[in-house]
Amino acid sequence: MLAGGLIFFIACSTKKTISDVPDAEILHQNEDLLTEVIIYDVFTPPVAARLYVYTSLASYEAVRFSHPGAPSIAAKLRGFAKMPEPEQGKSYDYTLAASQAFFTVTRNIKVFSVDSLKKHENAVYGMFSNKLDKATYDRSIAFGDTIAKVILARAKNDGYLISRGKPKYLGSKEQGKWRPTPPDYLDGVEWCWNTMKTLVLDSAAQFMPPRPPAFSLDTNSFFYKNAREVYTINKNLTKEQETVARYWDDNPFVIEHSGHLMFGTKKITPGGHWMGIAAIAARQTKADPVQVAKGYVMTAIALYDGFIACWDEKYRSCVVRPVTYIDEHIDNSFVPFLQTPPFPEYTSGHSVITASAATVLEYIYGHNFAFQDTSDLRYIGMQRHFNSFGDAAAEASISRVYGGIHYRTGVEAGAAQGKKVGELIIEKILK
Repeated sequence: MLAGGLIFFIACSTKKTISDVPDAEILHQNEDLLTEVIIYDVFTPPVAARLYVYTSLASYEAVRFSHPGAPSIAAKLRGFAKMPEPEQGKSYDYTLAASQAFFTVTRNIKVFSVDSLKKHENAVYGMFSNKLDKATYDRSIAFGDTIAKVILARAKNDGYLISRGKPKYLGSKEQGKWRPTPPDYLDGVEWCWNTMKTLVLDSAAQFMPPRPPAFSLDTNSFFYKNAREVYTINKNLTKEQETVARYWDDNPFVIEHSGHLMFGTKKITPGGHWMGIAAIAARQTKADPVQVAKGYVMTAIALYDGFIACWDEKYRSCVVRPVTYIDEHIDNSFVPFLQTPPFPEYTSGHSVITASAATVLEYIYGHNFAFQDTSDLRYIGMQRHFNSFGDAAAEASISRVYGGIHYRTGVEAGAAQGKKVGELIIEKILK
């Protein structure tokens, strides 16, 4: 998959000059390659959001100077030092600076496919060196590096490195609590993600959702009926429901079993799907480079803080997944339509981050922004039309019930939680 992201630049460097490639498209291609690297390296959804936010912020903080007066976004976030500014009266290419900042952050934030990234970088740098005089080229590269250093200083102290040393989370034997799920019974993913330093939220628990329904085995209880609904829907899925569930699966690593064989299928992450939607909106509106970079970074902020808020609740309430409850108390042959990801049920991560991202994108591009979502086309061969970002978020949310991996209460609470996160981001940064 990585080769596809490079074809564009290689072709441009041999058949066109840099002036033939719009600056906005260069920024799009940088983000697109990062998505392919994230898929190839199989980062968890919260970690992928972290990669998107720091790289996209680095890009924006450099390219914003091509629009005099465009404000710093980092200045409105928690934990960043003052961003550097270009020297007055000196010439810069801010798209080159943005690319350098983007690449430098990507390389230093622990992606593994550095060889593919380096090929991409060299193609970009070759195009700019053909256009710019050496002084402007060198000055732009240096400016991108200074921005990257500030971004990386914050990333170094955001809690991520400490979180890597935490012990595994193997769930609880307490009734009603999450424990590893079939088919592979993996330990809980990113169980201490709520210790990450937020960007906009005052704390991970700022928008703590209502308490989940009380666990019960009583067939007349709300919890039982909640699980029974998931079971009934899964046993009677329509073709449309199957399509919706499959479309929004976005499981970065599905483990497939065939007899004694086991293999993994890599896919786009939930965050990568929404970064793709941000790209579609920017291209559809013919956004200039600063607007492109702004759309990416605002979406990434919504994803990043959304994951922190969601994961804070997941491991607080540790609600048992439908597959476990249904298998033990309703039908021991139950297999959900989608493979259950390895972390607790409440709240739904898809519901939180899609509502958060959609809320921000609606503020930037409008509430009735219709689009054809092709962000996952190259990966799963599917595309869908939506009349608004909100419609897409709502479909992503209910898809988790169709997939048999969430209760309705988990997706509804998650959507409400995500909307609050998105509204706060708008209030703190965009208004």
